[in-house]
Amino acid sequence: MQQEAKAIARTVRIAPRKVRLVVDLIRGKEVGEAIAILKHTPKAASPVVEKVLNSAIANAEHNYDLDVNNLVVSKVFVDEGATLKRFRPRAQGRASAINKRTSHITIVVSEKKEG
Repeated sequence: MQQEAKAIARTVRIAPRKVRLVVDLIRGKEVGEAIAILKHTPKAASPVVEKVLNSAIANAEHNYDLDVNNLVVSKVFVDEGATLKRFRPRAQGRASAINKRTSHITIVVSEKKEG
């Protein structure tokens, strides 16, 4: 059975659509390469995703005794969290809704298959 470790960041205050752009860049990559990509991606979500990735790597090393140099990002996905609903005043006494969306970011790392 393939050993894998995961990390989840819940209720991150960035819209899932914006985070997905960043996580799509690292899916299937080796962890070293993934961290390098995140460090050089000028998006607000990259430091958050990097933090979750580092946590997944630490979990793999500490909880499952996996070799850090042999890890790949096997699964990474973003689910929608709770939406904070806010209202902005508009002309003629009206109000318009503003949805401040949140994300749940999940990263799963596993050891590279040999061969």
